[in-house]
Amino acid sequence: MSVAAAQQAITQGAAIFHDPGNVDQLFPVPVLQCLQIKPLGAQQAPGAPAQNERFRVVLSDTQNYVQCMLATQANHVIHDDQLVRGCIVRIKSYQANSVKGKNVLIILDLEVASELGIHDRIGEPAPFEAKPQAANNATAIGGSGFYGAKAESPAPIKSEPMSSRMGPGGGGGGKSGGSNTHGNIVIYPIEGLSPYSHKWTIKARVTSKSDIKTWHKASGEGKLFSVNLLDETGEIKATGFNEQCDAFYELLQEGQVYYISTCKVNMAKKQFSNLPNDYELAFERETVIEKAEDQTSVPQLRFNFVNISELQNVEKDATVDVVGVLKDVGDVNQIIAKSTGKPYDKRELTLVDDSHFSVRLTVWGKTATTFSAQPESVVAFKGVKVSDFGGRSLSLLASGTMALDPDIEEAHRLKGWYDSQGRADNFNTHAGMAPMGGATGRQDQLKCISQVRDEGLGMEGDAFFNLKATIVYIKQETFAYPACREEGCNKKALEQNDGRWRCENHNSYDRPQYRYIMSVNVSDHTGQLWLSCFDDVGRAIMGMSADEVMEIKENNEERVAAVFEAANCSKLTFRCRARMDTYGENSRVRYQVQSAAPIDYRAEAVKLADMIKQFGISS
Repeated sequence: MSVAAAQQAITQGAAIFHDPGNVDQLFPVPVLQCLQIKPLGAQQAPGAPAQNERFRVVLSDTQNYVQCMLATQANHVIHDDQLVRGCIVRIKSYQANSVKGKNVLIILDLEVASELGIHDRIGEPAPFEAKPQAANNATAIGGSGFYGAKAESPAPIKSEPMSSRMGPGGGGGGKSGGSNTHGNIVIYPIEGLSPYSHKWTIKARVTSKSDIKTWHKASGEGKLFSVNLLDETGEIKATGFNEQCDAFYELLQEGQVYYISTCKVNMAKKQFSNLPNDYELAFERETVIEKAEDQTSVPQLRFNFVNISELQNVEKDATVDVVGVLKDVGDVNQIIAKSTGKPYDKRELTLVDDSHFSVRLTVWGKTATTFSAQPESVVAFKGVKVSDFGGRSLSLLASGTMALDPDIEEAHRLKGWYDSQGRADNFNTHAGMAPMGGATGRQDQLKCISQVRDEGLGMEGDAFFNLKATIVYIKQETFAYPACREEGCNKKALEQNDGRWRCENHNSYDRPQYRYIMSVNVSDHTGQLWLSCFDDVGRAIMGMSADEVMEIKENNEERVAAVFEAANCSKLTFRCRARMDTYGENSRVRYQVQSAAPIDYRAEAVKLADMIKQFGISS
């Protein structure tokens, strides 16, 4: 198909949505060109299913282009190699957000128009600038038969007073945010929620609810609880503190469906959640929660199962879902935690599946003491932690859930297999496997800078990688800080009125010990990256201590510039950690260097020679 024909087929003016409220009427099935595809966010653990993958795409109507996020149910167009750069697509179901000038499109369903061919960029599209009046709107819209395609009117709970449903503020803090005051509302999918979304309502099932937890600190005390919420597009965790805990704990019940709106959307704290979502919710004074009259239109559970045999490919401390037949149920035992001295109840279970592997799974606390499932039952676990103890074992997290004989396809298949042949089978175990992760031999992968960015390393928790790169710039303004001279104390030292230096814990000294805290820009053939370096790494880069550099700076400003210039253009191997860092309301990934060393060119040459030999053999 010619470029002219493709350009004629594209829906001019559809990207991006000059009137978000009526775009589904103006452009029921817009046709756009795909300019770019990149993986977004989560890293997949080896052996884990691909449903958690997220992709960002850029779509153009030849006049403007827009950043888009592909819903996971539409990922098949990428896995099947249908959606490629330059192709023409029909957007069958979508949602548009326009918040503070930033336009984000959630693609729920699309179709590649293969008959229109693949072309270089058509036209000269520019980023769309939202109209000022659209800046405060975040309207869910859509195509056929999905969230946003129809408005729903949840029925109020007649048995509950308004104050209990509207939150601690009685009338929702004076705001009209509930369906009982707005009439028809448009339902947002959980997958479309982000900090940029405003005025949304989700319809979700509570799949799990924690006990109320309390804390007591010198600064005060409080309490909290959390729930996991599920709809057809995904899951998200929501937490209520103090007043919100009192208002919503009894209202939200496991297994029930609710309309929820006016919550704060934060970056997810992955260490406290087992859900594959980049965000989580916090109930606020204005939060509105109403029980839905229709309790059947939302799924009961969502799992991303890993076969028991595949656990050997999953890294230590990863969180997975498993389903299996209960082969053995151990007795309740009690252990004493070394860190706190508190007793904990535990029970060990043995699960098997049709991959002919077995695994030991431990449940804790109330789940252990009340566990009543009988051997040969099918049990599904959501949110279990993978350990390398004894090869591979599993532990149900406090935020995890368990379903006995669930009405899902995987459970029915396992039950049929076990009854017909599995009962008499022998099962392998993961005992004797080499441990993975931590300080037990983890091999961090060598990455190039573009891979670090495109794979979103650090966005889903700490990620470690190796990098071969050249130093191109070192910030000289704040390359070191004055530290305490006491051995083992790296606290910052402050200059006293008498000219001496001391930290908050130790005696004063005539002079502090300077330690590196450097920001270094490095480059490889794919891009540039800023790295944070501390004292040991700074010494490896500069070839001298921070004390020596500071002495040069105090005595000869011109010479210190030459010292930094000598460190530039050095090519090193960096072992790095990527971690999400939050400062105030802003979150970004920070790359910290754990160690750095000059490249061993002899070893690199041997490695390249081996790769060449392997290539020669395979060809």
